Amino acid sequence: MSRIGKKLIPLKGVTLSVSPANEVTVKGPKGELKLAIDRDIKIEEQDGNIAITRPTDQIRHRALHGLYRSLIANMVTGVTEGFKRDLELVGVGYRATVTGQEIDLALGYSHNIIFQLPKEIKASATAEKGKNPTISLESIDKQLLGQVAAKLRSLRKPEPYKGKGVRYMNEVVRRKAGKSAGK
Repeated sequence: MSRIGKKLIPLKGVTLSVSPANEVTVKGPKGELKLAIDRDIKIEEQDGNIAITRPTDQIRHRALHGLYRSLIANMVTGVTEGFKRDLELVGVGYRATVTGQEIDLALGYSHNIIFQLPKEIKASATAEKGKNPTISLESIDKQLLGQVAAKLRSLRKPEPYKGKGVRYMNEVVRRKAGKSAGK
C-alpha cells in the first residue's frame, strides 16, 4: 500500500461530497473546490476522516492512490487555511504595484509588464525602504497558486552573477564567479 495513500485526511470544519460522476467537492469557510477523480478510486468517510482506497495493486492504481490523497488533502487545507506564496524582486529599479487583479511590474525591460491574475488569487505588493519589493499571493487552490507564482518568476528569472530577478522568498540562488582579471 502507498504510505501516503493510506493516511487518513482529517475533516476539520469541512464538508466533502462525491457525485455519481466521481467529482469530489470540498466546502469550507474560505470557499469551495472541485476535483474530478478516476472512477476506480473510492472515497469513504470514517469517523470524521476521509479514507481513499484502490481496487487492485496495478501500477496505475498505485500511482493514482497517493496522487488523489495528496490532492484532496491540499483541497481540505486550502478551504480551511488557504495557501500563501511570497515573491521578492531583487534588482535596482525593480518594483511592483497591484491594482485589483492586475500586477504592474517594472523589471528592467524597456516597458512595464502588466500581469493579469486569475480571479481566485489575491495579491498585494509591499516596498519598504532598504528592502527588496515583495509580492504576496494568496489562494485556496495550491496548484493554481504555484502556477501563477512560477509564471511571475519566469518573467525575469534570477541570474547567477548578481542574483537579480524575481525569486521566491528565501530562495537560494547559486552564484557564479565573474570574469577573472587578466595576467
